[in-house]
Amino acid sequence: MTALAAPPTKQPATEKAPVPGRRRRKSGAGRTMKGGKLAYAILIAAVLVSAFPFYWTIVAASRSNADLAKVPPTLLPGPNLIRNFEAVMEEADIGKALVNSFIVSGSITVGTVLCCTLAGFAFAKLRFRGRGALLAITVGTMMIPPQLGVIPLFILIAELQWVNQLQAVILPGLVSAFGVFFMRQYLVQSLPDELIEAARVDGASTARIFWSIVVPIARPGMAVLGMLTFMAAWNDFFWPIVALSSQEPTVQVALRQLGGGYVHDQSVIMAGTLLGTLPVLLVFGLLGRQIVGGIMQGAVKG
Repeated sequence: MTALAAPPTKQPATEKAPVPGRRRRKSGAGRTMKGGKLAYAILIAAVLVSAFPFYWTIVAASRSNADLAKVPPTLLPGPNLIRNFEAVMEEADIGKALVNSFIVSGSITVGTVLCCTLAGFAFAKLRFRGRGALLAITVGTMMIPPQLGVIPLFILIAELQWVNQLQAVILPGLVSAFGVFFMRQYLVQSLPDELIEAARVDGASTARIFWSIVVPIARPGMAVLGMLTFMAAWNDFFWPIVALSSQEPTVQVALRQLGGGYVHDQSVIMAGTLLGTLPVLLVFGLLGRQIVGGIMQGAVKG
């Protein structure tokens, strides 16, 4: 008898060695893209155009009114910044105005973020009768011009004897329809229903679900809403000038007292504007870090 021949074994395929000097391209979601010179040039130009108004504010705040009237104007900072800041302090109670603006803007920001997150969670994940109608009414209020509510709102605060008091500016801004809609849309996309169902199975109440699950997930959205709310409250001029007087001003109300006289001192006005802008930049920088940190913490590696 002849022995049976063993079946031929399949040789494993060997990988091709990478060619020196050649880089592999990543495909799909992992592709790394590198911008060209044109993209960098456009980005640099956009940054310069966006930053120039703030730079010009610094230049104008550090110069005299005569320097600003020269043609062509100077583009370098001058030596009068401290002197113009002192003039701002003399012409307007800018220190008290800054404190009042921090109180008003901080209170409105905290109240808006908390209330809008609660309402957004209710509209996004809770089931109750009339949810769609209430959401439609809430969004519909954004189409009403705020100027239409000034007279009845002023009558209300006059009846409550809140004229020239900070609560007259704080309480009307504690909730915003935009904030409710924004947080609702954010939680619809970022909060899975499975997490809420699992928490219900474990016996967690709605309040516990909100503080332990919703708030950590919604932190990036809350940071964005807080930043936008703080900037809007800080820059608001129309309602504070109606409800407050020069004895209890916010920054925007106090700035209108600067540069008085037959010829307005533009350098003093710019110095006051710079003082009123620095806190907004500080808050933007702090909350910007929170936004990036929250996005990185919530990222899922695929």
